[in-house]
Amino acid sequence: CFYDSVIRWGALSILLQFGLCVSGGSCPSRCVCRPETKEVICSGKHLNSFPEGFSSDVRCLDLSHNKIKTVGRRQFFSLSQLQELDLSDNIISMIEVEAFQGLQNLRLLRITNNRLKILPVGVFSGLSSLRFLDLRQNEILVFLDYTFKEMVNLQTLEAEENDLVFISQRAFFGLQNLQDLNIDRSNLTSVPTEALSQLQSLTHLRMLRLTISTLPTNAFRRLRCLRSLQISNWPALDTMASDSLIGLNLTSLVISGCNLSAIPYSAFRHLVYLRYLDLSYNPITVIQGNMFGDLLRLQELHLAGGSLLRIEPGAFRGLAYFRMLNVTSNQLSTLEESVFHSVGNLQVLRLDGNPLACDCRLIWVVRRRLRLNFDGHQPTCSSPDVVSQRKFRDFSEKEVPRLFTCRPARIMARRPQEARVEEGTTVRFSCKTDGDPLPSITWISSRKNVVSPTGRIRVLPNGTLEVRFAQVQDSGTYQCLAGNAAGNDSLTVGLYVKGLPRNRTILFFSEEGWTEPSNPQAANSSAQMAKPYPFDAKTLIIATTMGFLSFLSSVAICFVFMFFWSQSKGQIKHTATIDFVPRSSMGGGGDGGEGGRFTMKLI
Repeated sequence: CFYDSVIRWGALSILLQFGLCVSGGSCPSRCVCRPETKEVICSGKHLNSFPEGFSSDVRCLDLSHNKIKTVGRRQFFSLSQLQELDLSDNIISMIEVEAFQGLQNLRLLRITNNRLKILPVGVFSGLSSLRFLDLRQNEILVFLDYTFKEMVNLQTLEAEENDLVFISQRAFFGLQNLQDLNIDRSNLTSVPTEALSQLQSLTHLRMLRLTISTLPTNAFRRLRCLRSLQISNWPALDTMASDSLIGLNLTSLVISGCNLSAIPYSAFRHLVYLRYLDLSYNPITVIQGNMFGDLLRLQELHLAGGSLLRIEPGAFRGLAYFRMLNVTSNQLSTLEESVFHSVGNLQVLRLDGNPLACDCRLIWVVRRRLRLNFDGHQPTCSSPDVVSQRKFRDFSEKEVPRLFTCRPARIMARRPQEARVEEGTTVRFSCKTDGDPLPSITWISSRKNVVSPTGRIRVLPNGTLEVRFAQVQDSGTYQCLAGNAAGNDSLTVGLYVKGLPRNRTILFFSEEGWTEPSNPQAANSSAQMAKPYPFDAKTLIIATTMGFLSFLSSVAICFVFMFFWSQSKGQIKHTATIDFVPRSSMGGGGDGGEGGRFTMKLI
């Protein structure tokens, strides 16, 4: 008995040493078993089918990196204690219905990088305890109705890099506890709104590399628990409906790598809990002033790699919690202090990669260069030449006031401008300016409105005010406002319009005074073209005659065409049938009787 015990103990020690068994059973050949953790590792063993001989209390089974093609019905029925199953990196093209039946304790299932094209309804039957499902890198074309209906405790679904073209409306039915959904690189052409509306507990939604071109109204309705939405690398997305995000209470929103040319303020306005906003890699050219005021809790804005030309004053006014601005790699020449609610709250600023003009508008940044966090990327001056290519940290305190300077805006040629013209005359008022940086020019009308670049009264690109075909109601004073970061200047002009036009001319105020066009004949011809009745009686008679002749010609051509068409049909045979009905013998005779009646049919 002693020797038998020694032999049995020695054999058991050898088996344990090489990890060839697990508690309560044997270990399949070509697999490695770890009894202490109840793991069986069969990864990379060139298996063509599922091995046999598993212990009934296995908790972790790794069958990845093999050549398994099919998962049969109730393949793992005896492994009731299994909690993790990895079938990744095989060549599985079919999983039969109820393949995972019996795995009532399974928490994690990986089927990554296989050849699945379709998931039959019922394939996940019995997985009521599953928390994590990984279906990445397959060839799945569609999610059918009720595909996941029994997975009531699923929390994360990874569905990236499939060939999805359609998600049925009830595909996610039953996933009442799903919190994370990731869809990446599929062939979806529209947001599966109805399918997503089944996910009442969803908190994180990531949709990457899709070909969707617009976000429609209520694109994510009923997702009241959603807190993080990431939309990235949709190169066709150029439109967002104003209420596309209605009903959401997001704290984090990413819409990057798309084709938005302007910030969709109306779509964001209701997101009062938003803290993180990323609009990077969109061709956005301007951040307008006073448009983010409703996002009271916004802390970070990322707009890197775009086409930003300017950030208007007051862009972040009212954002008391604003901490970080990332506008690296754009086309900004400056960033004024008036952009922010309070620069004292700003902690991180990314300005690198922009053609910065280092003048008085950026002096506030330079003075805070030791307190601000540039995230390891120092801003660099592009102009003027005296400071070109110098980093902000390289400037000493003494040279900053001397180098970062501006010249106030100034209106040149301040001679009085007053035009008294007849109605219908076109007048232009000049407003030439000087200053560094280049001043902006704004015209205020006689009714105290800002004049736009379009319309009958407009501001030309060079800053000139043009009043075309002046009317009596245009009379009054107009004001030119020129301003830059260093100062403002203004000029007032007068326009007085009277009477009805006899000869329309164009008056232009230049440095030499009021002048008319150098070609008066052209002006007179323009005036003649503007007459309300440009045709005389002779012209009308000629036009009417030519129109009548054209009509007769068209009718003649039609008749000729019909004649030749009828001739091409050959001889037409006619058939005539004549029926005679004698008068009635019951008529009583006499003159009052009914006579005979002929009936003739011509075909």
